Amino acid sequence: MAAAAGERRDSVAFAMSVAFAALVYTVPAEWWPEVAVIRPALLTSGLTIGLMLARRVGLRERFLLDGVRGGALAVLSLLALSSVGWGVAPTEARDGALELCKLALFYLALVNVVSTPRRLEGMVLAMLAASLVTSVGTLRWYQSGVDLVEGYRARWYGVYADPNRMAMNLLVIIPLAAAFAVNAALRPWKRLLALAAGGLAVACLVVSHSRGGMMGLALGLGLWALRERAHRGRALLVGAGLGLALAIFAPRSFWERSETVGQYEQDASAMGRVYGWQVASRISLDRPLLGVGMNGFRYAWPHYAPPEALVHYQALVSHNLFLDVVSELGWLGLGLFLVFAGGAVGSAFIASGDGQVGWIARGLAASVAGYLVTQLSAGYLLSSHLYLLFGLAAAARRLSQEASTRGERECPVTPRPGATVPSASHSS
Repeated sequence: MAAAAGERRDSVAFAMSVAFAALVYTVPAEWWPEVAVIRPALLTSGLTIGLMLARRVGLRERFLLDGVRGGALAVLSLLALSSVGWGVAPTEARDGALELCKLALFYLALVNVVSTPRRLEGMVLAMLAASLVTSVGTLRWYQSGVDLVEGYRARWYGVYADPNRMAMNLLVIIPLAAAFAVNAALRPWKRLLALAAGGLAVACLVVSHSRGGMMGLALGLGLWALRERAHRGRALLVGAGLGLALAIFAPRSFWERSETVGQYEQDASAMGRVYGWQVASRISLDRPLLGVGMNGFRYAWPHYAPPEALVHYQALVSHNLFLDVVSELGWLGLGLFLVFAGGAVGSAFIASGDGQVGWIARGLAASVAGYLVTQLSAGYLLSSHLYLLFGLAAAARRLSQEASTRGERECPVTPRPGATVPSASHSS
């Protein structure tokens, strides 16, 4: 009876994690006021964590802390909480630290509930399907000229209101969609869904005019195509098709904005990043060990920004994930984050060779790599997409390890010729 109840809790916990992944892309609370009251993302993530823990406690099962990766994330969360005492903005530090703790708990819940290859596939399918809502909404706004940034850059609701962040989060979808699209063993509807999700996501990246997003896309798809040995021809065909479509259908404004990289001094967006990096550097020199506290970068801006930046810009973000961490939580925080992020990247790449989940893991590895490249010009530690993506990478690694362990048990080592094999009835 207890085992059956535990399994039901586990199934519901997984369903809630799938719902959270879908909510991350559909953001209904942003365009449906009645839904915002129940805070669906917080509700589903909370249920995922609570039901997963209830199953572990009820059946006295071991709670997976994800080894060194999970430990580094836990200590990073505690460091963020402690920054309330020494940060330049204690209230904002508390709010940011609590958000980080919630995301860390959800990450650990994913590692525990995504416990089969079928569940891993289901999570990615949910992300692909939900991304269609984001992509269609973004493209409709762009075609209608609704609320375009700088008069030509597309965006949508919520976290997707920033074209760069929209591109970064939809970039995650594209290598995963490619992995599904070339897998002939899947049902046709899954491959068609992947083609639609991936194609629309690429279109959104183009109309976002995000230079960082396109750099991440190029790296991610390149890595995926190189590692997709079993379907190398199909992978190259997908890449060539995307490149041709980009050359034909990308608007002139996309190419014109890409050409401004060499004249960054005349580009307000590019100079905002330069000033953000300068502020992060000055904070690090002044407070190297612990930084200015969680969420403190904007409040430290007036004290560290160059005079010309204070004239032309209001307080900005650091525009780089790693500089954001080192400026707010110091070199100690950056070290912990690098252990966590490096472990997630390594997890996806190591799992890429697995016979069962390797095809998804190769897509995850490409998505993680492309996502981190875009974060070099962004700076969002408190992004749900980051912990969702890293959690799936860690889950893929866990599944590959379990498969390897089962294989070793089922295929014991054959003794050398002439070696003595102990008899079962032999007594010592």
